Amino acid sequence: MNSIVYPIGESLYLNITNRCTNQCPFCIRYKSRKFNQKHQLWLDREPTTEEVVKAVGDPKKYKQIVFCGYGEPLIRLETVKEVSKALKDKGAKIRIDTNGHANLFYDRNVLPELKGLIDFISISLNAENAQKYHQLCSSYYGEKAYPAVIDFIREAKKCIPEVEATVVDLPIVDKEACRKIAEDLGASFRLRPYYEEKYVG
Repeated sequence: MNSIVYPIGESLYLNITNRCTNQCPFCIRYKSRKFNQKHQLWLDREPTTEEVVKAVGDPKKYKQIVFCGYGEPLIRLETVKEVSKALKDKGAKIRIDTNGHANLFYDRNVLPELKGLIDFISISLNAENAQKYHQLCSSYYGEKAYPAVIDFIREAKKCIPEVEATVVDLPIVDKEACRKIAEDLGASFRLRPYYEEKYVG
């Protein structure tokens, strides 16, 4: 059975799509079809807004509700907005984990549409330059992807209260260079662990 929602610690995660504009070989989705060996995150179909809201139940039971599954959630921008509004009305704090490609995908700046709906956004910076980013992420957007991610982080600061840039802890990534990029953009920085069987979020 597909998992639309799955808990990690005090947070509840929402799995709304398996589509993604990156093909990162380090991504957990290429390691296992089940997350933590129990949550079936490969979807037979994408859930509706109503199905997601129903699966969440009372959002106040959780520290935060996080859009983050086996795909890029902002590919389903309207669903993200509808679900976020419904859950915010029930007192939820909303976070979204994204690869930062949404403005490329929609060919417009979508971040103002998330203002007042998303409390925290975590954006995968993943590398210190465009060449390494493409090497690591194999984006469908090629050389356009990395500068778009940088711009997305910059624009997010104008619309979202908390903005974080992250990289995966891989040997080829210059973590300190990435930290400086994040700080220069006004974002906080977080180093994500490489895939672990017991992921802690």
